[in-house]
Amino acid sequence: MIRHTLPRLPAPKPEMLALDGIARTPAAHDAHCAGIPALQAVEFAPPPPAPLAFPIRVAAWNLERCLDPAGSAAALAGRDLVLLSEMDDGMARTAQAHTTAEVAARLGMGHAYAVEFLELGLGSPIEHEYCTDAHNARGFHGNAVLARAGLTKVFALRLFGRRQWFLDAEQPRLGERVAVGGVLATEAGPIVTVSTHFESACGPAHRAAQAERLIAALDAEFPGMPVLIGGDLNTGNCPGGDWRDEGLFDLARAAGYSVHGGPEAAPTTRPSRLTRFPDRAMKLDWFLARGLVLGPTRICPALDPAGVPLSDHERIETEILGLSG
Repeated sequence: MIRHTLPRLPAPKPEMLALDGIARTPAAHDAHCAGIPALQAVEFAPPPPAPLAFPIRVAAWNLERCLDPAGSAAALAGRDLVLLSEMDDGMARTAQAHTTAEVAARLGMGHAYAVEFLELGLGSPIEHEYCTDAHNARGFHGNAVLARAGLTKVFALRLFGRRQWFLDAEQPRLGERVAVGGVLATEAGPIVTVSTHFESACGPAHRAAQAERLIAALDAEFPGMPVLIGGDLNTGNCPGGDWRDEGLFDLARAAGYSVHGGPEAAPTTRPSRLTRFPDRAMKLDWFLARGLVLGPTRICPALDPAGVPLSDHERIETEILGLSG
């Protein structure tokens, strides 16, 4: 696990963005990434240390780059714990904003942020339409945990795979999928909370392996502690895919986790400003909980008051009512 924390992740040095002469292999990729400090640390702006009282209002949301930090923060008002994915920092497509820090500041929350990918380009052709510059100031894209109070002992865990985005011609990236989390103080004792994002460009076996790695790491680092995992698990996000065919759910249940995705027939994706012609509606977003009592999971439309999409993912929400057992 990555335990090193910084108050602000440093921008990469220009020479780390030049890949000439670097073999397109996992080993070469990992050796190069080892020299990028932002990929070896968690940005942490701690909230007040007071424990949270139950019920703890939780949201998990893939914000699809976070084109509108102000509108996204308004939609999250009143939550105590927020698990975010696909958050830009220093990307031209989102006006070089540190979107996690902006959302957290508007909500009066602390945050932990981990870089999933260092983007080497400006993004997809549609994203080019939103670029305010011809370069990225930082090029970071990652996941975050926001908490109103009580977040400590933050960490990140890389969910290594085939480094397929390193090889992608349209959206070349350095890095791998990542989970970021910490220990959250509650009135009944500490719990572990994790925001994660599993791989889309793969099949169910790959995602099951990511879930297995994450669960094993949490067991090793936080034995016996209650855990809440939330995020975009990309379930069924492959040709002909169906979330019901994902082995990660059986794996999680065997490890003692309950699975929460809201109404079974309700998808969690929608058309958005960036995803204009989705091939199908998918159910990608979930909570996995162990040692916790949760209220119902709701699927909340990702729209601002004017009906403009804030993301191609709906927001999922629940309440932690207490500890079980």
